[in-house]
Amino acid sequence: MEEHQSPFQAAIKPGVTMGLVSLAVTFIAYFIDSTLLASGWFALVALVIFFGLIIYFGREYRTELGGYMSFGTAFNFSFIAIIISGLIGLIGQILLFQVVDPELPGVLADKSFQTTIEMMEKFGASADSLPPDQLEQMKKDTMSNFTLIGQLKGFGFGIIFYAIIALILGAILKKKDKSLEF
Repeated sequence: MEEHQSPFQAAIKPGVTMGLVSLAVTFIAYFIDSTLLASGWFALVALVIFFGLIIYFGREYRTELGGYMSFGTAFNFSFIAIIISGLIGLIGQILLFQVVDPELPGVLADKSFQTTIEMMEKFGASADSLPPDQLEQMKKDTMSNFTLIGQLKGFGFGIIFYAIIALILGAILKKKDKSLEF
């Protein structure tokens, strides 16, 4: 009988690949216009690329397993690949925000704050109607997301989001061998 890689072993290479692609996309956006990193469109494009890659790698792994994969195996593969990718992305962002361009967190925090205010105004709430101390707290909270501690916390909370994505991907990637059903 042929030996197959465990979901953990199989997820390492795709996770590293997705992490490096994520870093490349982030740095390309940074070099084009650093404010793109705070854009909803950038996040959407990155998410589409991410989903496309994980589905591609998941199907490759399923083929390696003989064309069938249980939900649990698909979930484990997806979750491990996403965690590895997330760790690489986290390291890259820490380097970008703390070493390459320490001024970038302030720029992105300002852009994110402006976007939040614009969104509030679209829904009928005026920034002038908020107390100044509440606006200042919102700005401070936005800035804290770009600090080293904020990035680490974000990754911690991101693990929950990663698990939800892995559940969805597990459902997409699973495939039962109907010939084994009696």
